[in-house]
Order: sequence, then structure tokens, then C-alpha cells
Amino acid sequence: MDYDNLLNLGTELGCRLMASGAEIYRVEESVGRLMAAYGLSPQVFALPNCLIVSITTPEGHPVTRMCRIPAHGTDIELLERCNALCRSLCRTPLPVEEAQAQVDDLEICRTFSPCITLLGYVSSAAFFALFFAGDLWDALCAALCGLAVGGCLLFGRRITGSNLFFRTLVCSAIMSSLAALLVQAEVGHNLEAVTIGTLMLLVPGMALTNAMREIMAGDIFSGLNRTAEVILTATAIALGNALPLMAGRM
Repeated sequence: MDYDNLLNLGTELGCRLMASGAEIYRVEESVGRLMAAYGLSPQVFALPNCLIVSITTPEGHPVTRMCRIPAHGTDIELLERCNALCRSLCRTPLPVEEAQAQVDDLEICRTFSPCITLLGYVSSAAFFALFFAGDLWDALCAALCGLAVGGCLLFGRRITGSNLFFRTLVCSAIMSSLAALLVQAEVGHNLEAVTIGTLMLLVPGMALTNAMREIMAGDIFSGLNRTAEVILTATAIALGNALPLMAGRM
């Protein structure tokens, strides 16, 4: 058996899981079970942006691979497909080449068009504005602000880059400025409902949930890493929202 290819198989599947937003324990357990299905006893260590897998061949030769994971979001469909493939390979281990081909196919996932994605931002912002006691005009204003946020996230990467803090700051500032202008123009009536409803699009709720879960599960380093990311994102939201409002009162 080619243990280098087998190690690559387990590491790449773990990277796919990590890139889809899987929890740390899920990544470590999945890679460990996959390697065990092929008769090995691996050592797996994962962080939100790094995965290290080490195995020892029957001849006693240790082999290790480290993979750095770039900034990523959450893809539930990819996560489900990775889980299903891992369970299938654990039940019925395939030749490494065939298993690797199936892992490579995980790259092909359904993507939504920009129009559908923007529609999601618009409808979510409008719903949250109504949820926070806004009226229909406030929902309309929140929908326009959600469109601006979605456009900034989808098409503004060239300006904001991959820096999460700066990207969130810019989106929040644009949203806050637009909400204030719409309310001043008497299109909307409740600035708080419009603002909070749209800001819900930027709140890192899943990251916070995963951070608390990982801390309680004993993955302290990963939990603190995600907690720091949540705090930075919340700070960017607060600053981006406050700066236009403060400038408008001067």
C-alpha cells in the first residue's frame, strides 16, 4: 500500500471538512476513523486554519503531512457530502486511487447565482426588520440595506481583500449610512429596526456557537481562536455602525 497517497487522502478529506466549516472534533474524528479503516493508528491535530496528520507505517517509518487552510466560511452541503463519503469509506474501504477520485469530486458543489444570493440578503434583512418591530416601510429600507451589504460582500472583495475585520467594517459603515439616509428621507420610520435587522446579516452566530462548543469539548486553542474572530467581527460591526452616525451628528 502507498502510505503517502493514503496520508494525502485523509489529509485532503480533513481539509475539505475544515473548509466547509466543520467543528474541530468532527475533523479529527473523521480523519482518525478513515485512517483506522485502512489499518493505521494516526495522530490528528486540527486548528481552524491548520491540520496535521501523522501515521506510522508497519515498517515503523513515521510520515506526517501538514496542511494550512485559508480563510473560509460555512458550506453545509459540502460538509454533508464530506461526512457521507467518510462514513462510506469507513464502512467499505476502497482502493486509495478510487477513494482519492471521490474526494476530488467533492470540489464540484452547487453554487447559487449572484441574483439568488442577493435575494437571500434582501429577504433576510427585511424579515429581521419586521421581527424587531419595524413596519413594512422599515422592511423595505432594510431590504435595500441588505442589497447593499450583499453587493459589498459579493463584489467588493477587490477593495476589502480577504481581511475579515476590514470587510465587515466597510459593510457595516455602508449599511449604517444608507439606513440613516433612508430614514432621514422619511422612507423608513424606525432607524433601530432597519439597522438591527440589516446588521443581523453580519453577526457571526455560527462562529460563536462553534467557539463555545469547542471550548466545552476541551478544544481550548480552537475555541479561543474562533472567539477572537467573533470579537473582532463584533468590534468591526460596532465601529462601522457608529462612525457614520457620529459623523452625521457633527
